[in-house]
Amino acid sequence: MALRVIGALAALVSAGVHLYLWWFEDYSDLNVVGPAFLLNAIGGVVIAVLLLVWRHWIPLFLLFGFGVLTLAAFIISATVGLFGVHEQWVGFPVWAAAISEIVAIIVGPVAAAREGYLTGRARRGVAGRV
Repeated sequence: MALRVIGALAALVSAGVHLYLWWFEDYSDLNVVGPAFLLNAIGGVVIAVLLLVWRHWIPLFLLFGFGVLTLAAFIISATVGLFGVHEQWVGFPVWAAAISEIVAIIVGPVAAAREGYLTGRARRGVAGRV
């Protein structure tokens, strides 16, 4: 369960950074990136809740995908640009989000392996459901 809590915190940090940028740094005014930041914030919260309340492999998979896709979008934005946005590896929000997304990328598969989802030996809950 500790890895799920760490994963939930990582998703919440990334979600919080994206919500902060959307709300306070006027990312909400950007055509494609603005709505994507808001969806990222909402998605991060949903994934964090799912990690804590649903003992299944799907939230772990979502955590991994969330980390990969969010970090990939930032890397693309910082290198060639993404929908007219050219970011830089500068500032606390950038590094906080990047580190939390790297944690999400690591925790998702590690937790899945430790819980037995990668080997087919998943631990059963009280009701016998995975």
